[in-house]
Amino acid sequence: MSSFTELNPNPLVQYLNKPAAEFTKADLVKYVESHNIELINFRYTGGDGRLKTLNFVINSRDHLNSILTTGERVDGSSLFPFIEAGSSDLYVIPRYRTAFVNPFSEVPALDILCSYYNKDGQPLESSPEYILHKAHLVLKEHTGLTFNVMGELEYYIISEDEDIFRAVDQKGYHESFPFAKNEALRTEAMTAMAKAGCLIKYGHSEVGNFSLDGKLYEQNEIEFMPTNLEDAADQLIIAKWILRSLAYQYGVTVTFSPKITVGKAGSGMHIHTKLVKDGKNMMVEGGVLSKVAKRAIAGYLDLAPSLTAFGNTNPTSYFRLVPHQEAPTNICWGDRNRSVLVRVPLGWTKGNSMVYHANPIEKPNGEDLTQLQTVEFRCPDGSADIYLLLAGLTVAARHGLEMPNALEVAEKTYVDVNIFDEKHKERLSQLNKLPVSCWESAKMLEQQADIYLQYGVFSKGVIEGIAKKLRNYNDEHLREEVKSKNEKIMSLVEQYFHCG
Repeated sequence: MSSFTELNPNPLVQYLNKPAAEFTKADLVKYVESHNIELINFRYTGGDGRLKTLNFVINSRDHLNSILTTGERVDGSSLFPFIEAGSSDLYVIPRYRTAFVNPFSEVPALDILCSYYNKDGQPLESSPEYILHKAHLVLKEHTGLTFNVMGELEYYIISEDEDIFRAVDQKGYHESFPFAKNEALRTEAMTAMAKAGCLIKYGHSEVGNFSLDGKLYEQNEIEFMPTNLEDAADQLIIAKWILRSLAYQYGVTVTFSPKITVGKAGSGMHIHTKLVKDGKNMMVEGGVLSKVAKRAIAGYLDLAPSLTAFGNTNPTSYFRLVPHQEAPTNICWGDRNRSVLVRVPLGWTKGNSMVYHANPIEKPNGEDLTQLQTVEFRCPDGSADIYLLLAGLTVAARHGLEMPNALEVAEKTYVDVNIFDEKHKERLSQLNKLPVSCWESAKMLEQQADIYLQYGVFSKGVIEGIAKKLRNYNDEHLREEVKSKNEKIMSLVEQYFHCG
């Protein structure tokens, strides 16, 4: 077994002794036959951002070959709101590199993510997954850079309350079992994700924890490792499906809702990004943040008002984006500051003498740790359309690299103070604000549409459809209308409880 596969948790990678990116149809047939796989599951996201499923019981080698070669037909009008019933037939075609062993099926099953194709056998231009692919291609063609990203997936687990080893309310950050009751579910989910090909960085309990009406609410987070843009999107989709499926087995509820209840921490889905060229992280130069990184940041900030259309997609999203909640409201960036929209986290850019101080018998080996530096976009939440959000961020990065005044924008929007401190109120007044409603997000998307339409990444129909959906929530003044009306807020939370 090669050094690449010997510790890899994905059983297909172990057996085939090759990375998932190199999987072929013959490889999958070989694995199915040697492991007595009886079921093939096609998985693909619909307009609601959730995984859909088509099951095949394998009845012969020819049947298996046919499934993997031709894919299958589906009714697009039942999957996407923008497709009319009169011309709704689509193909779903498996992407072999995404194959994984289903961790829940009692019947041995292999699951594969699929892409959509139209009646002419061409990629469906309006498919979110294909829009992401186009965004990455355009970025590479126009800048020579590739995009690596990773997500932080925050969620609440809701279970029966227990009057034993109680954690302090809203003090659950990095708490351990038995004060954090759902550590076992989180670690089992992480293991299942890793076996399905997800690159897990770590998991931990988060700030939010409280008891309400006999129920225990515990917030958790699973963070991934930066990887190729398209793979990063796929692994977030799979991870959410695994968490929900495992929670069902445990008899508990999982929610990615941005608002959980009044006065408690909501859940976000922060996205870390880095631009790469020839395997080198271009976000750092000479041990400091590079001009490339600052240009990308300027792009994120310039398009931030409309990026909410992809990353904050229901009215409760904007109940989270309020001051003093460690969620951004102002369009600015800074180092390590958790109140800004774009944060530059610690990145080991000064080397790592710490490990040698902590472990004196270890000897430095000159490793380059600048590869670890990322830039974090902090406003998205679990309601996001993951493919469209990452496509939008890719467009924003390219936009920043092409903006003639990008470095000036970055300089003007840098914040190194607590902008909510009274003594800095003048600085706060100079900053633009994020939208406060889906209605305003739709307006900003329409105003900035030309940037997304450039080079044919997004289509006019997709932009118009998203804006229409957001405007139809009629929430322009909702935050003011429900202020201090807890019953109304909780009714909305319940309505969008299983978003994304």
